[in-house]
Amino acid sequence: MADPKQALASLLLFLLLLSLSSSSSAKTTSDAPFMVAHKKVSLTRLKSGADQLSISINLYNEGSATAYDVSLSDDSWSKDVFDLVSGSTSNTWERLDAGSTASHTFVLESKVKDMFYGAPALIKFRVPTRAALQEAYSTPILPLDILADRPAEKKFEYRLLAKYGSLVSVLSFIGLFIHLISSPSKSSAAKASKKRR
Repeated sequence: MADPKQALASLLLFLLLLSLSSSSSAKTTSDAPFMVAHKKVSLTRLKSGADQLSISINLYNEGSATAYDVSLSDDSWSKDVFDLVSGSTSNTWERLDAGSTASHTFVLESKVKDMFYGAPALIKFRVPTRAALQEAYSTPILPLDILADRPAEKKFEYRLLAKYGSLVSVLSFIGLFIHLISSPSKSSAAKASKKRR
């Protein structure tokens, strides 16, 4: 499972890039694609003792024109540390229309304990008005502590709830009933103060 701090930082960075892309595309008057890519990693400990990484990269064309021959390459995963389980670290799309999105996922597995610093994915695309390929980069990921010693998670004990839940409910209702009976209501206290005057 991904670290909540990492997920929050990644989300904030993505929103910053998205807002920058919106403001910069609003200022420009030329018809051009503007690629924004968000890369996120979810880390899961397997029963075999290995860590499984699920990598997803979302592409957004925030520009006002179609991007052609879009290619994605994420080759920062060392073959000495990671084994490819499913998918591919690269992908291509014929076109990505203005305002549309594309996604790519792949799964890696690691049995090596290491701190990994991943690089952003590289996106290349062609614009009809320019001869050279254009490049964009995804958001980076925070460092991953592969096979780190994690403290045991405290899980809510549902069997205790099943065993003692009804008893706690009955005792709570009895306590609430006694409290309601023993404490005077505000209206009767107001009536009593009027009678004393």
